[in-house]
Amino acid sequence: MTGFIHSFESFGTVDGPGIRFLAFLQGCPLRCKYCHNPDTWGAGGTAYSAEEVATRALKYRNYFGDKGGVTVTGGEPLLQIDFVIELFTILKAKGIHTCVDTSGVTFDKDNPQSVEKHEKLLALTDLFLLDIKHIDDEKCKALTGKGNKNTLDFARYLSDNGKKIWIRQVLVPGITDDEETLERTRTFIDTLSTVEKVEVLPYHTLGEVKYKNLGIEYPLQGVETPTKESVRRAKEILQKQL
Repeated sequence: MTGFIHSFESFGTVDGPGIRFLAFLQGCPLRCKYCHNPDTWGAGGTAYSAEEVATRALKYRNYFGDKGGVTVTGGEPLLQIDFVIELFTILKAKGIHTCVDTSGVTFDKDNPQSVEKHEKLLALTDLFLLDIKHIDDEKCKALTGKGNKNTLDFARYLSDNGKKIWIRQVLVPGITDDEETLERTRTFIDTLSTVEKVEVLPYHTLGEVKYKNLGIEYPLQGVETPTKESVRRAKEILQKQL
């Protein structure tokens, strides 16, 4: 099984618990206006076998400790779900903690093949970092190019199957930071039984230079980073009593 990898990071500390080896997989069906990795969107990357990636990751297992492990991210890693399944099969046989950072956009509960593949994935994954782009379907389409149905369905699916979830919410001024949106998001989170943590990720412009280098117009030109008060309020709403 061959996967296409954009890049690796050996000592990640923000994409799951502990110190983690990160594999950034190439390709994504979304076009989030705030994306800081537009270079992962299209085809490309470097071809690796699952065994090659596992071997590379296992070189760092002494640094993982009790909490660390391997996270696949992207892009959207579950565009290459068969590769992730094979990689995680190898890693779990070695006792490695596994984590997927995903938007859940690839999950189609009405497609038996999709459900079957995601069932295999769940059996091999210890933690899911789930990005809820926007709780409003139409606003999600405007923000990412696609609606949120698959994401919300996947959140329910993970909860129903007892899988640990960390919810991630990017806080973008004028788009995801209004109180109604935050309260609706929190109401949805309260329907899930396995959410361990909600991360509020303040919007930043660090990826803007990548758009320039790729010859792509930056869609949030002029949008400021959120204020400390805005971030505080979002955390107050989304993280209360978890």
